Amino acid sequence: MGHLNTFPLSYKVRGKRIIIVGGDDEALNKVRLVSKTTASIEIYARHLEADFSAFPCAILRERALRAEDIAGAALVFVAGEGEDADLAKTEARRMGIPLNVVDVPAECDFYTPSIVERAPLTVAISTEGDAPVLARLVRAQIEALLAPGIGKIARLAGSLRHRVESLLHDGAARRRFYEDLVTRPGLDDDGAEQLLRSHASHGAGQGVVWLIGAGPGAEDLLTLRAQRLLQQADVIVHDQLVPTAVVEMGRRDAEQICVGKAKGHHSFSQAQINTLLVRLAGEGKRVARLKSGDPMIFGRAGEEIAALRKAGIAYAIVPGVSAALAAAADTAPPVTLRKLSSGFVIATAHGADDGDLAHWAALARSGLTLALYMGKSIAAETALRLLAHGAASDLPVGIVVNAGRSDSASYSGVLGDLARGAVDFAAGPAVILVGRAVAHGDWSAAVAATTRNFKVA
Repeated sequence: MGHLNTFPLSYKVRGKRIIIVGGDDEALNKVRLVSKTTASIEIYARHLEADFSAFPCAILRERALRAEDIAGAALVFVAGEGEDADLAKTEARRMGIPLNVVDVPAECDFYTPSIVERAPLTVAISTEGDAPVLARLVRAQIEALLAPGIGKIARLAGSLRHRVESLLHDGAARRRFYEDLVTRPGLDDDGAEQLLRSHASHGAGQGVVWLIGAGPGAEDLLTLRAQRLLQQADVIVHDQLVPTAVVEMGRRDAEQICVGKAKGHHSFSQAQINTLLVRLAGEGKRVARLKSGDPMIFGRAGEEIAALRKAGIAYAIVPGVSAALAAAADTAPPVTLRKLSSGFVIATAHGADDGDLAHWAALARSGLTLALYMGKSIAAETALRLLAHGAASDLPVGIVVNAGRSDSASYSGVLGDLARGAVDFAAGPAVILVGRAVAHGDWSAAVAATTRNFKVA
């Protein structure tokens, strides 16, 4: 491991002066950076080339720099060259004032990091001037991970410090309270006070259950909110279809419970899952209920929400990319297409009765696109029943197995072919897309690694 040539710290500038020497765009960039502080900003330049009007708090000195201008400053930035730049560098060094010379790392006493600002929380990323582009990329990743309201929570934590010390005398108890507080970005002052009283009387805060959509399986299709909550969860209760890589995006010390509802094998009944969620949250734990796809689409979230409501447990829903949308993304059929398909219907083929099939056939005739889940083993039977209810035999059909994943496989054809034979499907969950818009997808590229057409038995 290498050693740092700089020591990261936070430097107090409240009530102090920051001097910027130069009037071009480089100087403007520094003004944009330091304007986030409460310091007084003074700009010295003989000619102001950039437009500083967006920063009325900055004091413009359109004249030559004098030595006494530097005296007493907290920081000095030099942007550009010339007599004023040389004087600023000489006087800053003579007076022991930290100096930054833009784009000249060898002359800098300090570097300006890429900053993620959630005042009063600040995250600074620095590469000691070697790779500023890398610092910006890392900053973008951290920006995505920090909830916009986390700065408000930091201020709340500061305002409650004396109350916390008076009510929670044990260091571990205080730590648990602060951990609970900072993982609830939507909390207001009254909610924070209520949370503190709960910790003081019960030793722990109220639990919560987050019903999180894990998407179709690819880690990079997980939403940013889902990532944040997985990092905050004490327990992750996940379905069988959620890949291990997604589950492991949670905290390393989080308990993981697989409730294992795979086809033909239910290690937990839905009633047991409901009871488990209520019990864990009732113990004051933050529970991530991780479901494949979107929790509100064939995820039985309604039953879990009803159980949580009945028990008075707080919950929140985090949407995910559903398999039908991932299938459309893999193969590019526009499921709604102007003058051809005015709507999109998601349904489950497994257990569908004749009434359902008649309705779907009518919708398909009207131009809507169907996305049928859980129908791989009965695909031919479903197609035959749709034909019996009036669906056209030349209606385009596309089937995507493991949509959104690296091992995705696709099949294309028409409804009549599917009804006459069985598809030799790849292993994994499938989505059957039916409708005129399906023909507008890019099926040739999607099926390059496997058979293109239905295999007729």
